[in-house]
Parts: sequence; C-alpha cells; structure tokens
Amino acid sequence: MSNNMEEEFSNEDILVDKNSMPEDDPNGNTLHDAHDIRWGPQHAGAKLLASQYTKVSGILTADFASGIVHWGADTWGAVDMPIIGRNFLRPFREHHIDPTSITRHDFIETNGDNFAVTIPYLLYMAYKFTYSNDIDIRRLYNIEVYMFLLAIFVSMTNQFHKWSHTYFGLPFYISVLQRYHIILPRKHHRIHHVVPHDTYFCITTGWLNRPLEAIQFWSRLELLIEKYSGAKPRSDDFAWAQKTEKVHFE
Repeated sequence: MSNNMEEEFSNEDILVDKNSMPEDDPNGNTLHDAHDIRWGPQHAGAKLLASQYTKVSGILTADFASGIVHWGADTWGAVDMPIIGRNFLRPFREHHIDPTSITRHDFIETNGDNFAVTIPYLLYMAYKFTYSNDIDIRRLYNIEVYMFLLAIFVSMTNQFHKWSHTYFGLPFYISVLQRYHIILPRKHHRIHHVVPHDTYFCITTGWLNRPLEAIQFWSRLELLIEKYSGAKPRSDDFAWAQKTEKVHFE
C-alpha cells in the first residue's frame, strides 16, 4: 500500500512539476521553446486581457480630461481676463445661462477646437502603422489603441455634450447610445445644470461623475485652491447669472 501511495505522490509530483511555474522561473518559459510561451506578458491570453484595459482606459482618460477642463473653465477665471476670457471662458458662462445655445452651433463651431488638438496625433499614428515593421506594431499596439480611443473620444466630447442638450430630432442610434450610457446621457448631464453647477463635470461619457462625486474630488480640490490662492470658486459664473441688463463690451 505504501508503494502505491509513493507511486501516486510521485505521479502527482511529476504532473505538478510539468504544469506549474517553477520558483526559479516564475513564467516557466526557459523550460520550453520560445514559440511556446506559457506564462507572462507575451502569453496570448495576457496580451488580449491587457488590450481590454487599454480600451477602457482610453475612454476613461478622455472623460476625466473633459471633467478637468470643464471644471476649470466653470469654476475659475473671468470673462474680462485677457485672451482666454472672451475666447475660452465666455462660452462656459453663456452655457449656464442658456444651456441650449450649444445646439445652435454647427459641427465646426462645436468640435473644431477638439479636432485641432487630436488630428495631428491621429495622422502621426497612421504614419507609424503604415511604415513601421510588424515587430514594432505589435510592441506598441496596446498603447496605440489607448491613444486612439483617447483621441476619438476627446474629439467627440463637445458633440456628445451637444447631443445631451438636444431633445428633438436625434437619430435613433444616438438615443440608444445615451440610454445605455455609452455616451453622455441627457438625464445624467442635467444634474450638472442645477445651480450652483458644482458637480458632474465629466461630459464625454459621464462614467466618472459618480465615482468622483463619491470621493468629493471637485469640492476637495476647490477647498485646497481657495485656501492657498484666496480665489472663490464660480464667483464670475454667479456674477453673470445675476445680471439683469444687457452688457456691452467696449
């Protein structure tokens, strides 16, 4: 009986040794042909799983970037500041007073600035995929997928925002994307337009709004800036909302 047990343990040890990752070689690749990678970052499954993270990460980064820009422009600065006041901050002040104004902008006016930022990199990416060798393409594939989705969703952020304020005439497929929260939904974005406009700043997909609100990200950041700069958040936004007479700029 003891011989049978020894034989069973021996067979089990052989099986474990054959199929497990040795301690001195965690990936177990030195024991096999280089083309038969079993573990590690070059494993087909590992690469496929990693690619899923890069896809989601690109979209999340675009959503977070939209929140940072939106929060910064809504919360700080004034329309009478040189250069950026009229050119950058004014549309944000107008949007809180007249939220549907964005729906009256054509495609170029709505999206031109964002596309101007992303198109150069997309052209560079197309160049790399056209002229790089297969090895370099495989090596850079995941990061390029991340950058591609980041660029596409940044490009379309203002359009998604515009659609979230469009209540009539939207194509059916846009309404479906909103309903399933693939892009910024109308009902979700409406929360931002409750005075004092101090939450739900992410306007690409809006996926990060609830998590950021849960950790009080924006309010904590505002308290920190106010403490060290003395600037009051949204003071200019409040001032424009309270105006009762037409203002003429010289």
